[in-house]
Amino acid sequence: MAPYAEAKRGDLTGAISIVVVDDHRVVARSLKAYLESFPDMKVIGLAASGEELLNHLEEWRPDIVLQDLLIPGGMDGIETTRRICERAPSVRVIALTASVDEARMMGVLRAGAVGYVRKDADPEILLAAVRAVARGKTYIDPSVRRQILQAADAQDDLTPRETEVLRQLALGRSNKEIADVLSITEETVKTHVGNVLAKLQAGNRSQAIVQALKRGLVSLEELE
Repeated sequence: MAPYAEAKRGDLTGAISIVVVDDHRVVARSLKAYLESFPDMKVIGLAASGEELLNHLEEWRPDIVLQDLLIPGGMDGIETTRRICERAPSVRVIALTASVDEARMMGVLRAGAVGYVRKDADPEILLAAVRAVARGKTYIDPSVRRQILQAADAQDDLTPRETEVLRQLALGRSNKEIADVLSITEETVKTHVGNVLAKLQAGNRSQAIVQALKRGLVSLEELE
């Protein structure tokens, strides 16, 4: 095991197991100390690079990976996220970033991340992100909202029905639930979902949420 990697086993019943990937030791250990001050969280591993994380992924088997996007080695945070999701689909990735870059944000969401938090966010934001993601939700740092809205495309080529389907997708509803809400068949929902994702060039629900935020179809409060 590399010198920086560490894992802690024990009774994790009821606790959210977390791995932190960050090459800055002070940052990683501060995150560990902060998160473990809450009884529902346990940091079971620290890694300084994507390669190190992937080497221990099967051993650690975390619920959540807090993934720094700018890390040393042959893989950045986006590529590491993609490989995590390929190898362990049940692991949920929250991207940590020191800056707001929409291209990078969309890249990591496309890779499979379901959370996006700025490193300078209030600690409560990180807590909210971890707990929301652990419940199966997608979480985007509220401070990113303004930039998302400013970057909204002027052109909106979605039909009214597709726009409503996008809103329902962003709210986390399944195809069956959307069908019930809109009083249409599930097969019709599938068609609309396919059209929406294709038009928006969105590969997953997380990216759809970003697009829904851009269009003002949902608020961050509704997503919590």
